[in-house]
Amino acid sequence: MAKVIPLETRSFGTEPGAPNPAAVAAWIREHRGTFADLYRYLLDTSLSPQLASGITFPSAGGLFCGERIRESLTGLNSDSMTAVSEIHAETSTWADEAAFLSAQKKDVWCAFPAPMSLGLSDRHYGDNDEWRDALSTVYRIIMRTMRDSGIGGHILICNTVDEQEISCLAGKKVFFFAPNPSSDDLEPLMEHQRQIAIGKKMLGTAMELASGYEINRWIIMEPDKMAISQALSHFDPDQLLAGGYCRDDCDNYWTKIVESAVYLK
Repeated sequence: MAKVIPLETRSFGTEPGAPNPAAVAAWIREHRGTFADLYRYLLDTSLSPQLASGITFPSAGGLFCGERIRESLTGLNSDSMTAVSEIHAETSTWADEAAFLSAQKKDVWCAFPAPMSLGLSDRHYGDNDEWRDALSTVYRIIMRTMRDSGIGGHILICNTVDEQEISCLAGKKVFFFAPNPSSDDLEPLMEHQRQIAIGKKMLGTAMELASGYEINRWIIMEPDKMAISQALSHFDPDQLLAGGYCRDDCDNYWTKIVESAVYLK
């Protein structure tokens, strides 16, 4: 009789949408005596369903963290979100957020928008390379602060794949995730990372491209039986994970990811 074997699962973050005011108020009452604001509520509610569902590698946060990042940067015009002087990161808030999250799960990861997906513009540096370097520098500072306070690593969600920022920041504890990559987007991701997160529809294209790169782990987003079977025809089971990135109703989303992350042996 065939045995059902589970795959490990990884989260790439959550986009929780507009919160329910009553739920926010109830959550703040529960956390009376500690710092509790809307942003921390969103962080908490992005993570808690993942922990309850048993996601192997959970990640709090998502693109919604961009607002908090922008707020923590000095040197920006607050109305236009344009750099008007050298940008710097205020990090105490990030140390606090990291401590809050790591108290719920040791070495949990956090998902942010990638630097070039923050929606910022430049009126100070006057050079694209310098501007990218400046953004990469403040991200390094923020991410290092959070790791020092207990965060395991970061997912950087890129709506636009920018090879320069990937080459600057990708590493063992920083993973670039493109939710809807084109075939052209896959190459810089594969060039600088040993893992790739890919949806079912692009899996075949990604596998064709992979022969020229050193990809050792494949994360199939929201997999079904057919996608898992397709991947297993090319890779060993220990090279496969199931991934999720919740952009709608997340109450049962992560449970469904865990339930779908199986194969028969």
